[in-house]
Amino acid sequence: MVPDETDWKITEILRQSYESNNQIARQLGVSEGMVRKRVQRLKEAGILKVRALINPDVLDNQQVAVIGVNVKESRLLDQKASDISDLDCVLSVSVVSGRYDLLVELLVDSNRGMVQFLTETLPQVDGISATESFLLLKSYKKYV
Repeated sequence: MVPDETDWKITEILRQSYESNNQIARQLGVSEGMVRKRVQRLKEAGILKVRALINPDVLDNQQVAVIGVNVKESRLLDQKASDISDLDCVLSVSVVSGRYDLLVELLVDSNRGMVQFLTETLPQVDGISATESFLLLKSYKKYV
């Protein structure tokens, strides 16, 4: 599926804040049914995911962290990224350029959760040569 101009307008409205299909339809001058069908099509195509996000600074006993990961074999980069993305606590995995091969963003239960992720969960993925962890102490415009 290739999104058209109306699809992109719908996604942009939803990126700003949650709006009902009726509200979106009124803004775009189209029917509610058209918006509903397009949102469903975008979801099914894996282009759009609608969910509630929370400011991590208000979460009790939870910590957002980023882990830079290097993979032993570059040819396995996509597979390792996919494997890591399936682990508990992982919010996202990105293939990046620079010092690391992957950046893993996760939400863990305080320091214990971070230790458990690094010592028990992440080692389930073979082929990782090195990691470096970064705890997000304060975030701006960040929601998880």
